[in-house]
Amino acid sequence: MKGLRHLAAAALLLFGLATAACAGGAGGTAAVVPAAPDPTAVLDDLEHRTFQWFWDTPNPANGLVPDRAPSPSFSSIAAVGFALTAYPVGVERGWVTRADARARTQATLRFFHDAPQGPDATGMSGYHGFFYHFLDMSTGQRYRNTELSTIDTALLMAGVLAAADYFNGPDPAETEIRTLAAELYQRVDWAWAADASGRVAMGWTPEAGLYPATWRGYNEAMILYVLGLGSPTHPLPDGAWTAWTTTYDATWKTEYGQTYLSFPPLFGHQYSHVWVDFRGIQDAYMKAKGSDYFQNSRAATYAQQSYAIANPWGWKEYGSAVFGVTASDGPGYLVATYNGQSRTFLGYAGRGMGGPSTYDDGTIAPTGVASSIAFAPEIVVPAILEMKRRYGANLYSTYGFLDAFNPSYPGTTPAAGHVVAGLGWFDTDYLGIDQGPIVAMLENYRSDLVWKLMRADPVIRTGLTRAGFTGGWLGSP
Repeated sequence: MKGLRHLAAAALLLFGLATAACAGGAGGTAAVVPAAPDPTAVLDDLEHRTFQWFWDTPNPANGLVPDRAPSPSFSSIAAVGFALTAYPVGVERGWVTRADARARTQATLRFFHDAPQGPDATGMSGYHGFFYHFLDMSTGQRYRNTELSTIDTALLMAGVLAAADYFNGPDPAETEIRTLAAELYQRVDWAWAADASGRVAMGWTPEAGLYPATWRGYNEAMILYVLGLGSPTHPLPDGAWTAWTTTYDATWKTEYGQTYLSFPPLFGHQYSHVWVDFRGIQDAYMKAKGSDYFQNSRAATYAQQSYAIANPWGWKEYGSAVFGVTASDGPGYLVATYNGQSRTFLGYAGRGMGGPSTYDDGTIAPTGVASSIAFAPEIVVPAILEMKRRYGANLYSTYGFLDAFNPSYPGTTPAAGHVVAGLGWFDTDYLGIDQGPIVAMLENYRSDLVWKLMRADPVIRTGLTRAGFTGGWLGSP
């Protein structure tokens, strides 16, 4: 990580020199060049503002975090997991007191611990230890007909464990946090949600039962399988990780100068890394490839930048400092002519690099690049600075980067957000599942905080060991 920080510093120096050169006057007359922004101050501000979203928007009575804000919203359990992970960051950075963060965490875990679980279609918050993807912000019960989500429960539980690892003192409230966290995690029946091979179903509903679709292929589900294998009460079988990785080969590709496990949206290369430090540890699959999952996410970040530079679909603004296609908000459904071709623009979608087949409609989400800072800071930090400079308050506001923007959008009345003349479409919402990785990965890049907490967690160590990981920090007590 220290080497990557040195690369980032060198890249920022070159970025500043290039900016100064471009600002020079003609005929040898020197122009007055405004001072380049201090990258440390920019990262401080971005992290603080993004953290504040998690502090200001939850329901303080139950700790539930909205899926989005300021638009009215139900709660996302994954956003709660990211919030629980963000609270220790806020304490360590001095933005909130330990007592206040402890009280918020305690209220959150008490709610989930006591929330009703059962097979009924209404009045429940979860079943078999899993929780519904979306919950009513006030009652905490299932929102409409949403599914019991295995991946979103995994993201919630990763935050629960991070909270327990951080609040490790003798204070009675911290003792209760650890007790509640252990009981919540140990109630999750991973085996119930898995088939005979150990592949985990993507969801369940009271109306239809377990989904036939299981988590297959390389994606964000690494954290799900690690937590499922680490369980002391309802673990996945020994072969679960191998059963999953045998579905990888279709995604091992060489594209845009990188050979790596491909997943078009960047969030799939980020989420699991919020909690698991994959640097220098390898499973059998990555050992055979001579790589590890951290290096794989670094390659994915570079591939995304190269894709934006190549810009095969001709989207406006794409380039070395404006990249990061990932699941995000969008302007809304519109079929319009763009560059002489019919193009489809979308609302919220699982966007990824690759063009229309992967829902790339010219929409960029700042979380795509910002949450990759730990993997490739030398290209990510300049991109953060440039997007903030280029789009100003249209994109960067009270809680940091708004969720997404699209300079290519040809419409005038989007379904959400607004159009700024000459600049394109900009969102007016922030999304919890996009804000969360920004806070955590900025902090992992700057201090290793979340990684340090989780490297000591017996659940993470057990899960990785059962998955066959060896080397690196796993060899240290």
